[in-house]
Amino acid sequence: MADLYCQKCRTPLKVDSSLQDLNPASFKILADAAPALRPKPPDAPRSAAARERRQRYDEVSQGAGPPTHKRNASATQRSGGKLDAGMSYIDITESLMAPEGPGEILSSPTRTKANRAQKSIVATNGADGVEPLSQQVEATVRLFEILSARSDIDHPVCSECTELLLDEMQKRQASVIRERDAYVQFLKHAQHDIPSDEEKRNTKRDLEDAQQREQKALEELMALEAEKARMEDEIAALDAENEALDEEEERFWQERNAFTQELTAFQQERDSLQNQLAHDSKLLESLQRTNVYNDTFCIGHDGVFGTINGLRLGRLADHPVEWAEINAAIGQTVLLLVIVAEKLGCRMQGYRLVPVGSTSKIVLEDPRKGLPADHSRAKGTTYELHSTGSVAFGLGLGGFDNGMERLLECVRQVGEHVERIPSISSSSPVKAMPYKMERDRIGDCSVKLGGVGKEEQWTKACKYMLTCCKFLLAHASHAANEADTKYGR
Repeated sequence: MADLYCQKCRTPLKVDSSLQDLNPASFKILADAAPALRPKPPDAPRSAAARERRQRYDEVSQGAGPPTHKRNASATQRSGGKLDAGMSYIDITESLMAPEGPGEILSSPTRTKANRAQKSIVATNGADGVEPLSQQVEATVRLFEILSARSDIDHPVCSECTELLLDEMQKRQASVIRERDAYVQFLKHAQHDIPSDEEKRNTKRDLEDAQQREQKALEELMALEAEKARMEDEIAALDAENEALDEEEERFWQERNAFTQELTAFQQERDSLQNQLAHDSKLLESLQRTNVYNDTFCIGHDGVFGTINGLRLGRLADHPVEWAEINAAIGQTVLLLVIVAEKLGCRMQGYRLVPVGSTSKIVLEDPRKGLPADHSRAKGTTYELHSTGSVAFGLGLGGFDNGMERLLECVRQVGEHVERIPSISSSSPVKAMPYKMERDRIGDCSVKLGGVGKEEQWTKACKYMLTCCKFLLAHASHAANEADTKYGR
């Protein structure tokens, strides 16, 4: 016989010899011994459309005819469609042609298939009365098909797979038994806890109270939902207002940043101006403290010599000063008198100073107003205030001595002018000059160099004259400061 395979592990199987020689009665006993599976009732349709389709299907199924094509072919067709010459005529017994009783008519389709298998097995035997091998295989296969159709296990199955199936079935049986016991216990508990009429009335009353509370809760829920909708609308309005405020805040910060930037620029400019003002104020204060006259004409002394801007005015036998230095000092003195007289508004009477550096001079303008009177001199006479030293020292310098005498006269005139004009701050006249000047003498010394042994006297007279010039310079500077203060300059 051909080998069969286990439907679980696909292991080749050897059919037991008891299944090889099955007569129709034994085949029927084995086929009937297999339990018939009851079809599981379909689930009830959940929707109206599903119910309608189910009803339509049932109507069509009830009125349907036989199928056009049969799914299972006979053993003869499966074997290739060829019949043996000895099987041309088949003798069918009465027991196989007619049903034995009413129960056979109500047999399942699976049993009908078994009957057909039995009929094919009971077919005509050979001349020697032995059933062919193909019919034995067909009967065995049909028997396994009937068993598979009537159970949820595919046959044939080997012994090892059978043991595994038995173990699984036992586990399922134990689970089903536990489930059955649970249902039984629950049924007993439910039968034991059957409520009484009073409990039913109380339960009904509680149910009505619960329904009333549920109704109130639903009303409150509806009110809360309405309140929620109102709050959502209010929140939406507040969100819109918040967005507007955010935009306004953004604009405000932008404007504030621009204002802060502008303010910072103004503050920086203000600080710069304040620093510049402080610097200019300090500079002004320093300039106000600065005496331009003292800086321009610095009068001092170098031992016995009077100096102006570092130039010595005087000459001694043991300290012979160059005439170039003396002429330059006299030129600075003439320039000082011209500036002071102009500042104080003093006009020289009869003389005009001509500051030309080392070659300065004095021009006689009106001999009648000149002091002392010199009628031998005509208007326009010039007196030189410089010398080259060509005449021997001590023998007299007539032109130079006359110029020095006229220079001293100019100093005296400016001093008298200062003494006549009162001070702006004190409204009182200025004190007298440091030294008294008359003709060619200042103090007790003459400004004329002529004569032997008069160098020292002349040097001292020149020093006295520079001291008076410094007094006039200080008065002119003080008057200029008072005028600036009075007129806010």
